[in-house]
Amino acid sequence: MDINIFKKLNLSEKEITVYLSLLRSGGASIRNLAEASNLNRGTVYDVLKKLQEIGLVSFYHQDTKQKFVAEDPEKITELIHLREQELKQLEVKVQEIIPELKSLQEKGGERPVTKFYEGKRGIHFILEDILEQMKKSHEKDYYIYSAVGVREDVYSAYPDFNKKRIKNNISAKTISLSPGGGTYGMDDRKWLNVKSESEGMTYILIYDGHCAFISRDVNSNPVGVIIENKMIYETQKTIFLQLWKLL
Repeated sequence: MDINIFKKLNLSEKEITVYLSLLRSGGASIRNLAEASNLNRGTVYDVLKKLQEIGLVSFYHQDTKQKFVAEDPEKITELIHLREQELKQLEVKVQEIIPELKSLQEKGGERPVTKFYEGKRGIHFILEDILEQMKKSHEKDYYIYSAVGVREDVYSAYPDFNKKRIKNNISAKTISLSPGGGTYGMDDRKWLNVKSESEGMTYILIYDGHCAFISRDVNSNPVGVIIENKMIYETQKTIFLQLWKLL
């Protein structure tokens, strides 16, 4: 039996042990449960109290002794439905405070927010963020400075990225800082004649109030930074578009 199912219902290992012991025994005293579960009586008492509160255990009196019994396992389904109702109520309350939270975020928007990411998973997250932000934005164009080496890290981190980008009607303009690279649909590319060593350059993405910088660390592992700031974004976008006109 996969007891992880019970853990997802926020039951502790002790609560799971006691509950399963009750199912096997059909009914038991605290003393018997303590022996069967290798727990002390005080702990068993506390566990039974919690299981009673959530409806998985009840008790009855036999002679002068109090015995506990597990409720029908179907009660677990009822517990799940109860959690679903609680989550729906929580969702309503969260939706009510989201405008207030966004207001706080806007007040702090003058200060750039910087987030760091590492490895392929981190680069995948950056690309996923581009899709999410651009889907919500009225702007459907974003801008790229593409550098050799890092370019391969970006492509391999999210092979289906361009397919999803096109599906979401998102366009891209790319200035390549090195030879190579192509177009994939709903994008355009120009090349900048860079005479310096281009292997050490950073891959830059400029999108909807964000700028992402992807490079490699000393061990040649991909690393990335996202800066969230409207002013930085507008500056980088303006520089890009002016350069684009000159190429």
